[in-house]
Amino acid sequence: MLVVMSVDATQAQIEAVAQRIREFGYTPHVIPGATRTAIGITGNRGPEGQDALRVMPGVDAVIRVTAPYKLVSRETQSEPTTVQVAGTRIGNGFTVIGGPCAVENEQMIMETAEFLWQQGVRLLRGGAFKPRTSPYAFQGLGEAGLRLLAKVKERTGIGIVTEVLGVEDVDAVAEVADVVQVGTRNMQNYALLRRLSKLRRPILLKRGMAATLEELLMAAEYIVSGGNREVILCERGVRTFADQTRNTLDLSAVPVVRSLSHLPIIIDPSHGTGKAEYVPAMSRAALAAGADGLLVEVHPQPARALSDGAQSLDLAAFREMHAALRPLAAALGVEMC
Repeated sequence: MLVVMSVDATQAQIEAVAQRIREFGYTPHVIPGATRTAIGITGNRGPEGQDALRVMPGVDAVIRVTAPYKLVSRETQSEPTTVQVAGTRIGNGFTVIGGPCAVENEQMIMETAEFLWQQGVRLLRGGAFKPRTSPYAFQGLGEAGLRLLAKVKERTGIGIVTEVLGVEDVDAVAEVADVVQVGTRNMQNYALLRRLSKLRRPILLKRGMAATLEELLMAAEYIVSGGNREVILCERGVRTFADQTRNTLDLSAVPVVRSLSHLPIIIDPSHGTGKAEYVPAMSRAALAAGADGLLVEVHPQPARALSDGAQSLDLAAFREMHAALRPLAAALGVEMC
């Protein structure tokens, strides 16, 4: 259920409704809006209590929410969520996040960060912990990688987006990261999602490689239901029978998610295609489809990258692609941020 408070509802009235919800054995989630406050309810299995709530002072309406993902649904919040982070925003514009798959050494990550900052990019992606299909592949530098990201952040001012693999690493990653990334393999790691729901950091949640959009939204619900409302969804391609690209980039996810949820959604064309030459075209398509931004792999020397070099843009290619996005964004009336 969703309790919609009247425009002139007082804070005391909002708190009284939330307390009444708790007395029913449910959990209230206060959702401030531009004009009025709503209170989402989880834990209820039916309409019990709605009549009592409807007559409370300050209550305008009690609405049944039909979607299984209650708090991330458009039924609960009609206004799009915008995440403010590191001097930029995700949502209500088009935000480009760039950087290498993995932090390899100080020179490489510093060069990439300084280049991206000069291009106007305010968020750097870079993995300190890397989940790899092969146990023999480069697994990242771990805590040493986090220290390098902290150094880059201090020197350049760029925000950090980096992945967390397990509950035990959350605190260490959160000390450095402005945005904590949940990779495709962990989208349904519910213990990790519950831990991140208590974190006061935006969470970038990648779609699982074989996940439906409902499963993605239900994963986001785990985070939001625990109190962290700053979730950014990421479409990164799904497994199909196609063999010309690494994955099949599902751009239709953008309008579908926008119709179902208030959360921002960005596109990862690097993992979505697996080939650097296809990334610019899919990046333009993502902008045209209405995505809130990109997560793009950028490396000074892709041929020498320790992971995902084939799908990484070099600096010149990124500069060209980034410049080409600006006139398209202007034509669409979208602000690059």
